[in-house]
Amino acid sequence: MPIVQRAFQDRSTDTRKMAAQIIGNMYSLTDQKDLSPYLPSVIPGLKASLLDPVPDVRTVSAKALGAMVKGMGESCFDDLLPWLMETLASEQSSVDRSGAAQGLAEVMAGLGVEKLDKLMPDVVQTASKVDIASHVRDGYIMMFIYLPLTFGDRFTPYVGPIIPCILKALADENEYVRDTALRAGQRIISMYAETAIALLLPELEQGLFDDLWRIRFSSVQLLGDLLFHISGVTGKMTTESASEDDNFGTAQSNKAIIGALGGERRNRVLSGLYMGRSDTQLVVRQASLHVWKIVVSNTPRTLREILPTLFTLLLGFLASDCPDKRTIAARTLGDLVRKLGEKILPEIIPILEEGLRSDKSDERQGVCIGLSEIMKSTSRDAFEETFLYSLVPTVRKALCDPLEEVREAAAKTFEQLHATIGHQALDDILPALLKQLDDEETAEFALDGLKQVMAVKSRSVLPYLVPKLTAPPVNTRVLAFLSAVAGDALTRHLGVILPALYSSLKDKLGTEEGQQELASCQAVILSVEDEVGQRIIIEDLLEATRSPDAGLRQAAATILNGYFSRTRLDYSAHTRNLLSGLIRLLNDSNPEVLVQSWDAINSITKKLDAGSQLALIDDLHRDIRSVAADVKGQHLPGFCLPKKGVTCILPVLREGVLTGSSEQKEEAAKALGGVIKLTSPEALRPSVVNITGPLIRILGDRFAWSVKTALLETLTLLLAKVGIALKPFLPQLQTTFLKALQDSSRAVRLKAAEALGQLVSIHSKVDPLFTEQLSAIHNAEDSGVRYTMLQALRFVIQGAGSKVDPAIRKNITTTLLSMLGHDEDATRMSSAGCLGELCAFLSEEDLRSVLLQHVLADISGVDWMVRHGRSMALAIAVKSAPEQLCVEEYSSTVTEAILASATADRIPIATSGIRAMGYLMRHQLRTEEGITSPLSFPLQCLQNQSSDIRLVSERVLWWVFKDEATPSLEPALIKPLVKSLLDNTKDKNTSVRAQSEHTIVSLLRLRQGEQTMQSVSAILDSASNELLSDCHRRSLRKISSLPDTKEEIDDTILT
Repeated sequence: MPIVQRAFQDRSTDTRKMAAQIIGNMYSLTDQKDLSPYLPSVIPGLKASLLDPVPDVRTVSAKALGAMVKGMGESCFDDLLPWLMETLASEQSSVDRSGAAQGLAEVMAGLGVEKLDKLMPDVVQTASKVDIASHVRDGYIMMFIYLPLTFGDRFTPYVGPIIPCILKALADENEYVRDTALRAGQRIISMYAETAIALLLPELEQGLFDDLWRIRFSSVQLLGDLLFHISGVTGKMTTESASEDDNFGTAQSNKAIIGALGGERRNRVLSGLYMGRSDTQLVVRQASLHVWKIVVSNTPRTLREILPTLFTLLLGFLASDCPDKRTIAARTLGDLVRKLGEKILPEIIPILEEGLRSDKSDERQGVCIGLSEIMKSTSRDAFEETFLYSLVPTVRKALCDPLEEVREAAAKTFEQLHATIGHQALDDILPALLKQLDDEETAEFALDGLKQVMAVKSRSVLPYLVPKLTAPPVNTRVLAFLSAVAGDALTRHLGVILPALYSSLKDKLGTEEGQQELASCQAVILSVEDEVGQRIIIEDLLEATRSPDAGLRQAAATILNGYFSRTRLDYSAHTRNLLSGLIRLLNDSNPEVLVQSWDAINSITKKLDAGSQLALIDDLHRDIRSVAADVKGQHLPGFCLPKKGVTCILPVLREGVLTGSSEQKEEAAKALGGVIKLTSPEALRPSVVNITGPLIRILGDRFAWSVKTALLETLTLLLAKVGIALKPFLPQLQTTFLKALQDSSRAVRLKAAEALGQLVSIHSKVDPLFTEQLSAIHNAEDSGVRYTMLQALRFVIQGAGSKVDPAIRKNITTTLLSMLGHDEDATRMSSAGCLGELCAFLSEEDLRSVLLQHVLADISGVDWMVRHGRSMALAIAVKSAPEQLCVEEYSSTVTEAILASATADRIPIATSGIRAMGYLMRHQLRTEEGITSPLSFPLQCLQNQSSDIRLVSERVLWWVFKDEATPSLEPALIKPLVKSLLDNTKDKNTSVRAQSEHTIVSLLRLRQGEQTMQSVSAILDSASNELLSDCHRRSLRKISSLPDTKEEIDDTILT
């Protein structure tokens, strides 16, 4: 015994095997009393051998254990059965479980059938449980491999109960459980073939048609083993061959199978196998084909024999709610047509047609799948001969089926039909579908049927449908529905679809159907997702917005707005063109177009990031200039919409002002200025804070002079437009403007002066501002700063001269009078302009003092600079306060002083005298006095030797008569002026020549018509008339067709 015990630990497999054999034989040959003492020392070695990796060692050890138990009885082995049961459920390895199962089977055999009867219900129950660990289930199913070996025929009663366990385990998610179950099934088949046919075969038949492919696979394998066993072949040979229809079966094996199974069951089994050849899973197809080739001797003949049974099964499969089964049945049908030829079609088609009338939706769906497969396997000729006329109504009916799945399957059938018979499929089926759209009962199903057809065959179906759907009345609802599945194919037809959408929407806008129509139009264009299609949509829509038809423009603008508010595509490549086209629409005469265009711009700008906004500023400014030219000084209707205003483009310009480069800041500020000019005060007010804040902030930073001038100009425009709305910003604005007045750039200072003049109008307490300006003028060391300060003071006086305290006004007057003879031209001119402006606000006493003691005082012996200053001050006083200066007290003195200046030998004094004469002349023309005496003095000036004086005289005359509010002169008074001006059209000096033509246009009111010219022409001599005609033909007609400039003749305002 010690030798045997040591042998169990030996490394050699044979030694361990022989040790187990010796122990087994000893216990069967000798008396148990002799061996009892050695039991405790032998059992550990046997247990170890039972779990040996080598199967032979495990087998011999299990037999030895069985012999020991049989020889000595169960009582001697109290702990053996519990140990075996525990090891049977071991998680360690399948080897341990296999050894335990084998050992347990031998021990149970040693203990007899009673023990089997006692343990078997527990084993079957545990093996059937789904909620236990897979390794436990695996161990218990292993029992079914070894128990048949140890019990033989005595195990037959248990074959029935264990088959469901084995089949269930065949579908287990763990491969090792499936392998064990398969081995158990094969063991049952090899040992109990007769019983298996009765008990196992019905289960395997069901397994062939199970929803789970793993059960189908295992069922094919077990069925193969059963058929091989019955027909007497091993089934181990290879069946790989060139053709899947090569057969290795014999007539004898066929007879044996029919004999064992009976004809009906044999047909069912072979039908199941044949359908397995078309399974969705490759392993099932391979296994089915292998078994079929071995057991079937002639495929076409066998198929004809089993056809009725096969068809019954196929229809069941086609009716299944399992997609795999329907696909298998459909493929099998196609395969049948290929194998048996097209002659069997007359037998198949009526069955399928009947299936389509079934109440079961699954069956109707299956029929459609089957039809597709049959068509794939049928030639066009056979198809047209056999069942084209019966099939077309079938497909039509299926496409309008109440169930979506049936319609989807029918669409695939249609696809196959189209592939088989081409364009005829469209002609036969689509018109009927379109007709059913008008029937309320079937409309919804027919529409979805069309959609399903589109989904599978859009490139062929669209060219057929588009002309029909876009013909008036346009069916936008169907177009919208179909476009969702049309994909890229839709792009090719956009050229036809888009105009149809506009015209349809145009007719229905404003009606009850308008919203539904709009939703359909949007659905169509939103379904286009490729770049080419997007470009076509944008270009076509923008083109439609240029249409002379207001309804069409409204429809296009409405679709554009809907598109950009909902699309998720990137349209950044088209943003510039879009904004350009949409801003142009803001000048439309149709209010609805304005709203839709505004909303579309808003949708686009809202989605722009900072970089994209900055990139658009130049183009936006160009578009604003372009639309400003179109409105000719009027407001832009789209910027004046209530509760909308300019907020659609404000974010872009604001971003430009705040974060752009210097160039972009300048462009943005200018564009903003353009926007302010185009917008009404009411529409601007809500955006005042958003506009003003960034402008003030950037003005305070160090940027180039060009940026600052643009910003100041924009603020000036804003102040002029909305004035009082900027009251909250008054302190910041005043500080900013006063700081800008000290800027090193002259342009910035001049713009700041202008801005301050606008700001003062919303000031309630102006005295501190005047005081601050006066002290700044006194303290200014730089002459440039001084004269711009004086200009600012002039603008402030214009805006608030009446509000200022009389004492401060007196201080201002004194300061200005002291500068009238300043040796710097700019300072002298600015102070003179300022004083002239102030005359309008002086009290009578102060005015008399200024006029008599300074402006109109005796000039003999006075320096020419002082004379120049006084002449300019007088000119501006006549311009700004003509009523005060033309009273009887001063009128003659004023006239004399003006004539004295105009005839002075110094050209600067003469020119300011001529300007004063112009201001006086305009005042006289506009009051009841009028001008009745011949204008001898202007004539002298027009004929003066100095070209400067001639030029200024022409410009003054042009300025007096350019305004329509100024009444025209009598023809007799115009005649001498026109003659002199005609002479000047031949002047050597080009400026004099050019200006004379503009002055003639103004004097003769040629922009208002040619009546005055004809009146004057009637009293002109022939030479002058000829000259006037020639001049009119050469240049006057062209000049009169252009708008006049808004230039001022006041040279005291610095520019």
